[in-house]
Amino acid sequence: MTESFSMARSPLSPTALRLSRMATLLACTALLSACASKPSEVISLIPADQVDAQTRKDGLFSQPVKFERKKPECSGECASLKVESLAFPGNGTLTQLVDHALATMTGTGDSTPQAYQTIAEFEAHYWRTAAPRDEVILEAKTVYRNRNLTVLELNSYQYFTGAAHGISATQYLNWDNQRKRVLSLDDVLAPGGRETYLQALRQAHAAWLAGNKEAQEDPAGYRRLWPFQASDNFALTDKGVVVKYDAYALAPYSAGQPELRIPYSALRSALRPEFVPAAS
Repeated sequence: MTESFSMARSPLSPTALRLSRMATLLACTALLSACASKPSEVISLIPADQVDAQTRKDGLFSQPVKFERKKPECSGECASLKVESLAFPGNGTLTQLVDHALATMTGTGDSTPQAYQTIAEFEAHYWRTAAPRDEVILEAKTVYRNRNLTVLELNSYQYFTGAAHGISATQYLNWDNQRKRVLSLDDVLAPGGRETYLQALRQAHAAWLAGNKEAQEDPAGYRRLWPFQASDNFALTDKGVVVKYDAYALAPYSAGQPELRIPYSALRSALRPEFVPAAS
């Protein structure tokens, strides 16, 4: 059966997709960076008392990759594709990884393997299968960077013709500039640190709920419908660890994509020393 980008099949849950995507990305970068040199020892990979505007001066150079297209040879209502990505001159591994990750943040809810590995391959597939009002937006942006780390936020938005609304998904990539690979949560957590991380994440979730007007109208009911969920979708920043959730993970669609922030002061015992700013 030919794949089709239509609401005859619902999109696969972004949260469910992320686990398989991250496993693929980690394996991919392990192969691409097998010959990378081991970095010299540093006290912290996150400079203390420096904000993003300062640290990004030492980060990897990037160039925008942008285009917006309608389905070729189409008139009237036509499927569209918009890409706002990044390329990293001199760093083919990261450039390829971002391209691959964005391409695979698309798809439908069946078990058919994706027929593409890059944005170019996805575009060709998309024009063959898209319904008239389908829309896809793929975006990559830097949320933090310094000479040691490049932290990217990858976003996808898919609207399928006939749906009530589109589906958004976000995936963070924490890139080690020296070892040229993606850092998993286990890479940054100290031995035995996951429980402390989860406790801090629960506290951040409680703070988020306290500021959510809808949740405060019926706290017990809201928690019953939208219970806390752990997540490994994290971003290292100059002010702490950010954890972002897809729509429907912690809240109804109207709440968007909840973002929980954990200060480094709450994670000192949970993180490996190199990921804790000295002044936190």
